Amino acid sequence: QVQLVESGGGLVQPGGSLRLSCTASGLTADYHLIGWFRQAPGKEREGVSCVSRIDSSTYYADSVKGRFTISRDNARNTVYLQMNSLKPEDTAVYSCAVYGGIATAEAMCVVQWGNYWGQGTPVTVSS
Repeated sequence: QVQLVESGGGLVQPGGSLRLSCTASGLTADYHLIGWFRQAPGKEREGVSCVSRIDSSTYYADSVKGRFTISRDNARNTVYLQMNSLKPEDTAVYSCAVYGGIATAEAMCVVQWGNYWGQGTPVTVSS
């Protein structure tokens, strides 16, 4: 059974930074795609950033390009989302997911494919 646990969320002022972590247990090599998604109050879920464990290809939503960076530590089964220059519109619950189907990192994020999902960690950007 795969379990995903997110951490690192919190309250930050506009322009500030946060680093989210997603640690997986029970993960096998079959789940080669890992991604971050977010859902703001009253809005649909959005694929933020996804990465392939096979070729390290990445995808970023246009809304976060240049501000967010996804990285992974395969030895620790952990993926990180470094978020800089945060804006109030980044306020959301951020969740991670893994996917084992035939897909690219972009497809995982855009179509929002996931075999397992974490519970999420809230991020609030406010002064």
